[in-house]
Amino acid sequence: MALTESNMLTLGTIAPAFQLIDTVDDQLKTLDQLKGEKGTLVVFMCNHCPYVVHLLDEFIALAKHNLPKGINTVAISSNDVENYPADHPDKMKSLALEKDFSFPYLFDEDQSVAKAYDAACTPDFYLLNENNSLVYRGRFDRSRPGNDAPITGEDIQQAIDLLLKNNPIPENQIPSMGCNIKWKAGNEPA
Repeated sequence: MALTESNMLTLGTIAPAFQLIDTVDDQLKTLDQLKGEKGTLVVFMCNHCPYVVHLLDEFIALAKHNLPKGINTVAISSNDVENYPADHPDKMKSLALEKDFSFPYLFDEDQSVAKAYDAACTPDFYLLNENNSLVYRGRFDRSRPGNDAPITGEDIQQAIDLLLKNNPIPENQIPSMGCNIKWKAGNEPA
């Protein structure tokens, strides 16, 4: 496990479109189908990363809390499942059902979506406005496995609250950090 920070995609970037399989219903889903009326939270995550496992329950609660406010959440796993079988789509589906995800859990088999978003770690968060423009990328909160800080989701929730009020979101954002995305051999970003 290599501790990796977000690459911090440029604010204002229009989110790259995608069409990926939802591991729960085996249907192709696009960003346009999944986007929220007021905004969309896209997270690159996986099943096995201790940084994801650490905050998963609070993340699920945050997604459910914001859904009625017009903020949809989309989770994407881009890991190499041949070398990391715990992240296989079957296991993704099992986790989504076990934890009762209120959001789709999509599989980026060829890793092209992770590359398009310049995703680097799990979890890696991207908050988009209603026009799919990036307004926040960074950490969930300051909690990490072993640091005893409470898991609150305050950094992302603050950005969502500001977005919903049409207030500017401060541009000084702290990168997320976690395990590096498990790239397939020869598919690592340049």
